[in-house]
Amino acid sequence: MTDVTDGVLHTLFRSEQGGHEQVVLCQDRATGLKAVIAIHSTALGPALGGTRFYPYASEEDAVADALNLARGMSYKNAMAGLRHGGGKAVIIGDPEQIKSEDLLLAYGRFVDSLGGRYVTACDVGTFVADMDVVARGSRWVTGRSPGNGGAGDSSVLTAFGVYQGMRASAQHLWGDPSLRGRKVGVVGVGKVGHYLVQHLLEERAEVVITDVREESVRRIVEAHPEVTAVADTETLIRTEGLDIYAPCALGGALNDDTVPVLTAAVVCGAANNQLAHQGVEKDLADRGILYAPDYVVNAGGVIQVADELNGFDFDRCKIQAAKIFDTTLAIFARAKEDGIPPAAAADRIAEQRMAEARQG
Repeated sequence: MTDVTDGVLHTLFRSEQGGHEQVVLCQDRATGLKAVIAIHSTALGPALGGTRFYPYASEEDAVADALNLARGMSYKNAMAGLRHGGGKAVIIGDPEQIKSEDLLLAYGRFVDSLGGRYVTACDVGTFVADMDVVARGSRWVTGRSPGNGGAGDSSVLTAFGVYQGMRASAQHLWGDPSLRGRKVGVVGVGKVGHYLVQHLLEERAEVVITDVREESVRRIVEAHPEVTAVADTETLIRTEGLDIYAPCALGGALNDDTVPVLTAAVVCGAANNQLAHQGVEKDLADRGILYAPDYVVNAGGVIQVADELNGFDFDRCKIQAAKIFDTTLAIFARAKEDGIPPAAAADRIAEQRMAEARQG
């Protein structure tokens, strides 16, 4: 007899995407809390990763997402040089409908029950104010507000890290890290994207933007009339003369439909999980498009929330986030040496770091 967990158990115990150390199912019926906490690896230290609050179509989808996201955090934290492994949590449900103080407190108690093996933070559907509440139930929480001992919004350093990844891409491809005069297309100019646009304009890049939220586009264009806005992503990726494409919205931006028509020479953006499926990285390489792995260049935010655990210092974090430039260059060098796409090279480096840590 098979049930809904069969596919999840296969992923966890028998597939290449598994190998997680621990998966915890959490329920508090009084508040409606249903959550999954997935710990992929603690080889480098306590697992660190955000809490996603999302109305999944099924519990199986929620568990699968937690497993995938936790694994990604292991690689991100390893490449960011953090003393943290990878973990992720998901809360099942529409945050607009069921999120409450009592639910977040109950969730905090589950996080606390893991005794520090998992440290949580914000993700889709959760915010700094939510982490302040969760922290009342557990000490293993970061991404809190400054008034509660936290660092606040991590978007600033996330954008700064992506900017450093762009500079490294320019150095590798054109022999000069300057983005002056380069045409850069940014999809998604919300929390992270609008800070990235600021960096680009300060370097006198030519910026093209789009966003599904008209108010986000309007805010940029009214402040910076030199920025060009286009109708949608389909228009932006086909823009003539585009040097760099920066996906800063949803995942899966690089897929079988977008890669063949993409005009940019470089892809470097803040969105998570940009590669829609395995093989897309090779499609990019076959077209001569340089891909800066998303989990490497968007690590500024996790660098910030990790630092908060030791007493946040913005300048210290910015120095570490600036190292994304060198890390990205090292990945491109490894990719060339091994004859593989940059995404595969980044995975190899991260896996090597985790394996060395496990061996002591």
